[in-house]
Amino acid sequence: MRHILRLLPKPSHFAGAEWGAVRKDPAGVSARVALAFPDLYEVGMSYLGQKILSEAVNRREGLWAERVYAPSREAAAIMRAHGAPLCTLESDTPLAELDALAFHLTHELCYTNVLFILDMAGLPLRAAERAASHPLVLAGGGCAFNAEPLAPFVDAFVLGDGEEVLPDILEMIPGFKARGLSRREQLEELAKVRGVYVPSFFEDGNPLLEGYDSVEKAVVADLDAAPFPLLPAVSCGQAVHDRLSLEIARGCTRGCRFCQAGMIYRPVRERSLPELARLADQGLTASGYEELSFLSLSTGDFSALESLFEQSAGRCLADQVAISLPSLRAGTLTPRMLSLMAKLRRTGATVAPEAGSARLRAVINKGITEEDILAHATRLFASGWQSIKLYFMIGLPTETDEDLQAIADLAVKVLRCAPPGAKRLQVTAALSTFVPKPHTPFQWEAQIDREETERRLALVRHALAPYKKITMRWHEPGMSWLEGVFSRGDRALAPAVERAYRLGALFCSWVDMLDVSLWEQAFADCAIDAPAYLNARDPDRPLPWDHLRCGVGKAYQLRERKRALEEKYTQDCRFGACRQCGACPELCPEPELHTPGVRPRLNLPEPEWKASLEAEKAALEAESQVAGDRETADLTAAEAGERASGRSGPPQHREELTRRAAHFRVWFSKTGPAAYLSQLELANVLERALRRSGLKPAFSAGFHPMPLITFGWALPVGVESLEEWFALFLREQAEADEVASRLDGALPEGLRVTRVDELGMGKKVAQPVAEEFLLEFLLEGDALAARMEQWRAFWAQEHFPWFSVTKKGSRTVDIRPLAAAMAEESPNTLRLTFSWEGNRYVSPLKLVKAVNEDISFKDFTLTKIRQIFE
Repeated sequence: MRHILRLLPKPSHFAGAEWGAVRKDPAGVSARVALAFPDLYEVGMSYLGQKILSEAVNRREGLWAERVYAPSREAAAIMRAHGAPLCTLESDTPLAELDALAFHLTHELCYTNVLFILDMAGLPLRAAERAASHPLVLAGGGCAFNAEPLAPFVDAFVLGDGEEVLPDILEMIPGFKARGLSRREQLEELAKVRGVYVPSFFEDGNPLLEGYDSVEKAVVADLDAAPFPLLPAVSCGQAVHDRLSLEIARGCTRGCRFCQAGMIYRPVRERSLPELARLADQGLTASGYEELSFLSLSTGDFSALESLFEQSAGRCLADQVAISLPSLRAGTLTPRMLSLMAKLRRTGATVAPEAGSARLRAVINKGITEEDILAHATRLFASGWQSIKLYFMIGLPTETDEDLQAIADLAVKVLRCAPPGAKRLQVTAALSTFVPKPHTPFQWEAQIDREETERRLALVRHALAPYKKITMRWHEPGMSWLEGVFSRGDRALAPAVERAYRLGALFCSWVDMLDVSLWEQAFADCAIDAPAYLNARDPDRPLPWDHLRCGVGKAYQLRERKRALEEKYTQDCRFGACRQCGACPELCPEPELHTPGVRPRLNLPEPEWKASLEAEKAALEAESQVAGDRETADLTAAEAGERASGRSGPPQHREELTRRAAHFRVWFSKTGPAAYLSQLELANVLERALRRSGLKPAFSAGFHPMPLITFGWALPVGVESLEEWFALFLREQAEADEVASRLDGALPEGLRVTRVDELGMGKKVAQPVAEEFLLEFLLEGDALAARMEQWRAFWAQEHFPWFSVTKKGSRTVDIRPLAAAMAEESPNTLRLTFSWEGNRYVSPLKLVKAVNEDISFKDFTLTKIRQIFE
């Protein structure tokens, strides 16, 4: 693909030049895999699972894991037009030449993108059509626990944790080749590996291979001993979640009855505080990220969350690094944590009540009260947050219109938790449709259809209409409908997946790209009654995923379903009695899993936040009694939280971060893959390189402090340069040579520091009045002669009107005065000097295309070689 990189939209997403990308000598490895994320680069680069698996594979000698993402429709059209197959980012190797292709299945709407990647790789879509010489097509992720709709297209699925399974599979491949095994023989060997599901050895859930009756998921018993990436590939462009993600725990036993992840990833395994401190410090140093995110299925239930936050806050405060927390369980943010967060770069606050009424929260086993939610919101507002997002579901089992009204009522109550006079307040109520998931207590329940979804959304929207500071967002009903069909689907849906792909259904999780009518046509063409998949299921009948063991048994799920209908709460077993779900072989008398050493692993036997909040409340009550203030003694939990937190307001900038001790102009070259970075991407890359180098940039003051960096004229994407620059202030003294060496060692491929000049301490940095370029044509014969003659004609004219269309409108510009000099360096190369006097800058790439009208980017190169100052 590299030979057409200049033609592709967002070429940096295909260049593979990220800091942290792993490159090995192909001759020195025995097995290679492409970790394939079936969505765009900006989505896939946010996915921690890919980074973990990349680390797990690449740390083993002889194995190499590379990356690949789904190209956009526009990029795919260009690739097809030039006969270019989809290749890996790191080595530009066609996928068909690798040993394995491993897909991450994070949601059901990515299924056609899996076929898209196979097709762009030139591989047969169906497993039955692939020979032993083809790469093994593997898949894992949450959707693998009901793999049937995608089963005919995948050779083998990995259920559960893949850190050990995937490298083990790859180490088997050289033996397969040496022994000359057929594809079936290879799959028979894979079926012996714990966690590997080979769908061709089952039909309608019934085994076809002797001794292979069911598949038990793979489990990593101790996360501290598991591989974790200290230096993942750092996005050049803005990924959706562009930060250092730290998995603090895996698994959740909170027991929300709608949550598939909370069932299939049991038991809870926390990383230890010392290990998390090491990962955070070394990860931020190695990557240069400006944001740290703590990830788990239920971060608020991490037993030592306050200690984790405190040990990370000092490191982050020193370098203006934000700490991002996902949606937290109401009540788990302590006053101490809020105080620390108020001093950091602040990210959004989210709370997930899931249901508006206490009754329905009991049905789903959410385990939080309205008082908990309002206390949580009060603490956030009192600590300076101005916006809170609330997540709800509609269509939950037993839901009534009263429960829907309760969603609106709760959102209004949260808004009223804000202190008087607060400005720019915003509460967002985000609604999604409940989708019954396999391996959950609600896997037998019905899902509401699109018409009913629209009715319930309208009811909540009407109730919230009078409140201008409450915004309602909702998940596209068509997406939820499609997700529901495939969530509990069987293998009979596979033809519809292939048909929908042939009809053009791609990127179905993107609202602007989803076309439900294509799926409706596909279902009709394949004679599939799609709405029937949303119906309730009979608990006494087999389910398509019964042969896939997640660790939580069907008997437990039925008990929880019964308790849901009785509106009974089931306590979290990590801090209470064992519920005998089957996931812990060391605790359950009849376990569903049999991996040795698997049990809950916690830092503390009781959650830290609980004791902290109880101590705060007790202290306030004692204080009020001493003062004889009976009104204060009757404080609610919400008021206590407000008093304990205080109103810290917006975070104040720290004086040392804004100090200006030195000012430099850094000169650098931008060649090879770095030439495909846009100006915005370049700024992002350089800021992170500064963090990695250990240099201390000065920051601006204000709510969102930014490094004080000034750039020269923006270089167009795809244009190389031997002489670029940026200016920066440092808050500590440094020598120019030290700045050059430290920064050069922290830059990704294609960016190199050439020299550093010391500047005065004034803010204004001079821009060049002219720049010199080499224009080389990659043409021959008459085509080359015609392009050179166009420049001679241009140079001979006094005026050259050019019609330009920009964001500010259209205009005609005389661009001939911008050409200060022209010389023919060789039969196919021109040396051009463009004058920018009076700040009359025009993209040099646009100037070339104005003179050489209709020229293709593949027909020339443009390189900046010198900048000229007054």
